[in-house]
Amino acid sequence: MFLSQLWKFSRPHTIIGTSLSVFALYAIAIATTHSSISAPSIIQVLGTWIACLLGNVYIVGLNQLYDVEIDRVNKPDLPLASGKLSITQGQWIVGVTGILAIALSLLLGKWLFGTVALSLAIGTAYSLPPIRFKQYPLLAAICILTVRGCIVNLGIFSHFNQIFTGGDILPPSIWVLTLFILIFTIAIAIFKDVPDLEGDRKYQIETFTIVLGKLAVFNFTRWAITIAYLGTIGAGVLISSTINLWFLIISHTVLLGLLWWRSQDIDLEEQASIASFYQFIWKLFFWEYLIFPIACFRF
Repeated sequence: MFLSQLWKFSRPHTIIGTSLSVFALYAIAIATTHSSISAPSIIQVLGTWIACLLGNVYIVGLNQLYDVEIDRVNKPDLPLASGKLSITQGQWIVGVTGILAIALSLLLGKWLFGTVALSLAIGTAYSLPPIRFKQYPLLAAICILTVRGCIVNLGIFSHFNQIFTGGDILPPSIWVLTLFILIFTIAIAIFKDVPDLEGDRKYQIETFTIVLGKLAVFNFTRWAITIAYLGTIGAGVLISSTINLWFLIISHTVLLGLLWWRSQDIDLEEQASIASFYQFIWKLFFWEYLIFPIACFRF
């Protein structure tokens, strides 16, 4: 019972995203440095993965601790909102995971420690009063895209790159991935509040959905993701000597087509339809961390 509620508390879609990003960046580091998998590097990637998962639980858990009343309207099935986990239990989970994330990352390397520490600091500022950036739509979006888009990709890759080469120079491919994730994360950060409109309005949390409306946010999201795909294809042409260009072009064209096909079915007046499309966006996000590392291996 407790473990199932802990899994819900961890927000599984974010756990999957974090896991894929860590292992994808490890694979890209191997591809770009022409290194081989070794026991020390496996220990490093597993330690990095655990540290990032702990940090992930801290960030999403802290947000739930301070959003209990809002979640009772928007997400009543979450453990704290439903009462299946107590506030005290939530506080213990958040406290322990935060401390362990910092301690483990400190043991594994400076780049990982900096990545985890900075992510936790921004995650804390996002949720914790009196700062609570999430109540300001622009600052909330900046927090999310900074962590998911920049800090995670550049920081974790630098950590693995340091292990394999001892250097700090980043290859063009990691900048392309970072730019894609940055733009894509903007889309996620903007659209994530569409399903939560009623609770945010009730508790006066100003979001882009409340300010601009559902349709404007939906259209912005769709075009932002489109730009991310087209931009990655264009960037792939520029670095074609270091990447499997045709695989990149075909895979991203297919996913872009799926986005536009799927977006025709959304009903912005139906909560279930909006939530389903939001989960679909996350699946596209997951796919990038599977596809891009493959493109970095030149067969």
